[in-house]
Amino acid sequence: MIKLKFLTLIVVWLFSHHAIAAFDINARTAILQDYLSGEILYEKDADKSIYPASMTKIMTAIVAFELIKNGDLNMSDKFVISENAWRLSSAGYSSMFIMVGDEVSVENLLKGIIVASGNDACVALAEGIAGTEKEFALLMTAKAKEIGMVNTNFANSSGINNTENNSTVRDIMILSKYLIKNYPNEYKIFSEKEFTWDRTGGDPITQGNRNPLLYKNFGADGIKTGYLAVEKYSLASSVYRNGRRLIAVGSGFNTKKDRRIESAKLLTWGLTNFDLIEIAKYNEPIDSAEVWLGKNEFVRAYVKKDIYKTIPKARKKFLKVSLNYNGPIEAPIEKDQILGKLKITYKNELLDEYELLAFEDVKRLNIFSRLIRSINFLIWGDV
Repeated sequence: MIKLKFLTLIVVWLFSHHAIAAFDINARTAILQDYLSGEILYEKDADKSIYPASMTKIMTAIVAFELIKNGDLNMSDKFVISENAWRLSSAGYSSMFIMVGDEVSVENLLKGIIVASGNDACVALAEGIAGTEKEFALLMTAKAKEIGMVNTNFANSSGINNTENNSTVRDIMILSKYLIKNYPNEYKIFSEKEFTWDRTGGDPITQGNRNPLLYKNFGADGIKTGYLAVEKYSLASSVYRNGRRLIAVGSGFNTKKDRRIESAKLLTWGLTNFDLIEIAKYNEPIDSAEVWLGKNEFVRAYVKKDIYKTIPKARKKFLKVSLNYNGPIEAPIEKDQILGKLKITYKNELLDEYELLAFEDVKRLNIFSRLIRSINFLIWGDV
């Protein structure tokens, strides 16, 4: 028979983001995601094409991080600075202030890119890795397609003026999530508030991180600002509080002040209007199912992924999580054997379902024990 076991979980479920009271921010395009659940909490023209400006540098860093991870590049490796890279340190752009002929480590170039937003450092890193910035941009775009950034093309490593360097806030959100998930240690650089470059032929230069949210005491730890005259101000940002992370991306803020205030407003709205509920953790038992003719009376069950739901605080509904299986399940049972389904429903409407797997092996009783068990069942019923 089908066994149903309901976990005692009563939470709020958001069926429509419009169910939350009207909310808007002063940006041309924006998006907000709860990192663990993947739930999009807010979006405004999220697939509208934008010039990502210096948010481009997130991908520049990722390409380097991947090479380091694969052993093809080291933080201590040094690249010789070309005149092409140096020109960007003297043309009114954000700069690390490197000089022609300098030998600069990959670590310093990355900090110059991430913290100081140095366009000169971007070109130096790109040339050092791929030979030319154009070739490096091809690596960036290939990586973008690989991770699901379907509306993005990178034409340079810095994001400065190029009409072929385009993306969307949704794609930059995907990029940001990829960075945080796959390079958690390297991501810490994005939270550093200043970087000192001990430059050649002059006093050291200390520059502050351009992300204004790092200086607000509400858990922001990244990610990257951007500005182009045609696009105005942009920001990919993330906040981490009480085990919960939100990622926001906005573009087309009219002023620096708007960028700071509206981005903080969006993240704060997400934190205060929604809760994150943990339903299951990968490789951790959720509950147990009954076993027939096994050496154990129960087998622990789990799912092979983390399951989270993001819920609005204001409207309470019932969200039921049930273990559905034909049971008792006859032994022997092998680890990862499919036992049934974990189902998430709301008012008898199925929202999600996942394969329910055996967490362990359960051996079959020997023939004598099986016989005794069967006789007891015939005489006494389910014992």
